[in-house]
Amino acid sequence: MTPTTSATATAATGDFVLVLSCPDRPGIVHAVSGFLVRHGGNILESQQFGDRLSGRFFMRIDFTVTAAVDAGSLRADFADVAGEFGMDYELWDTRAPYRTLVMVSRQLHCLNDLLFRTSTGALQIEIPAVVSNHLDAEPLVKSYGIDFHHIPVTPDTKADAEARLMDLVESTGSHLVVLARYMQVLSDDLCRRLSGRAINIHHSFLPSFKGAKPYHQAFDRGVKLVGATAHYVTADLDEGPIIEQDVVRVDHTYDQDHLVAAGRDVEAQVLSRAVRWHAQSRVLLNGERTVVFR
Repeated sequence: MTPTTSATATAATGDFVLVLSCPDRPGIVHAVSGFLVRHGGNILESQQFGDRLSGRFFMRIDFTVTAAVDAGSLRADFADVAGEFGMDYELWDTRAPYRTLVMVSRQLHCLNDLLFRTSTGALQIEIPAVVSNHLDAEPLVKSYGIDFHHIPVTPDTKADAEARLMDLVESTGSHLVVLARYMQVLSDDLCRRLSGRAINIHHSFLPSFKGAKPYHQAFDRGVKLVGATAHYVTADLDEGPIIEQDVVRVDHTYDQDHLVAAGRDVEAQVLSRAVRWHAQSRVLLNGERTVVFR
């Protein structure tokens, strides 16, 4: 799903991004370049990748146009090229931020980081609402002037809770859902409905240290690396296509609290990068893997 854009034509220096994937074959770059030439396009950034294993071609182009045109008309004009090559594609105005619904439980470090980066313009997203199965995040969320929705989840109410969640996704026009340490397992049906537009973050100790207090378990085993993984949500718990990972070194001077703090920092940083890249259409799905044009 692409961000919404105004129906009003953009200025003469309209800036757009085109991303595409298709079976790899000769002529793709020539066809895309011809489309840009016909619309007076000037390429600001271009990245491409041909995956020999999957036989697919991936491309991202940031371009400006000299004519007064909007993303919708460009998108429609590109349909013939896309049809000829069997392309999956998105084309959007770079000034149109992703509407991003954030979900959280009781650990607020990732949510706090996303709210702050969004408020400073470091993330090109709009957060219309935050959803939580607890009330801990309400004061923080409301301090940013954002709607907070408390949706408790129990085994008996899980289906109703997920239905309320999808109602919020649709009513807020959200393009992306971010699980910022939301400690509930989504149903297979909900994972399918949010396929490719829901991002989760978890610590890198899986599958070694499962369950409660993984950082304390890691401390007991004397780990030397603490890390995090951001990935798309799938029905396979914590096994979706990976967007970003990072690690930090720790040593014997770290106690449990220092280890937890280090883990929270890397989780927040990894999640924010994944959200930024997705919102800029820098992440393309390639089967169970991703192509990330950083």
